[in-house]
Amino acid sequence: MFENLVFPFPEVNDEKSDFTINPHPYFRGAPDVEGSKFTAIYETITKPVFAERSPRFHNGDLYLIFLAGNFPHVFDWDAEIDLSIGLYGEDEERYTITQPTIIRIPAGVWYCPMNFRVVNKPVMVEAFLMDEEFVGYFNSPTAQKLKMRYIEPGRWEML
Repeated sequence: MFENLVFPFPEVNDEKSDFTINPHPYFRGAPDVEGSKFTAIYETITKPVFAERSPRFHNGDLYLIFLAGNFPHVFDWDAEIDLSIGLYGEDEERYTITQPTIIRIPAGVWYCPMNFRVVNKPVMVEAFLMDEEFVGYFNSPTAQKLKMRYIEPGRWEML
């Protein structure tokens, strides 16, 4: 009776990446489950990487969760991650994440760049977006807001 509510978890295998464990789970929201208003990306970062350079915002609230990637010891942390919230030159605030952390980015609030500057132990990053697809609006040098959809780590497609 409820089998239409149970789905296998989709996975992404980014073979070009040397800084994340593959494959990793990635739930694209409505494209994977019709009617969904939620997306989820999970990545385990294994070495320093300047992962996200461009500021962006989303139409839904975003929750970024940083845990140690040593399961079940998710508080066994040894990393430093720099993250900006707000648009540079305007209201940007920079944070250095030095312990397991949850960050809420409200809809329409700019965030990034994000730099995994020190990764002595793997870091699990979970991004939960309250929207039907993982779509972001990016700042560009021409001040044009670019609308793009997440494909895999470091890959977005223009919409």
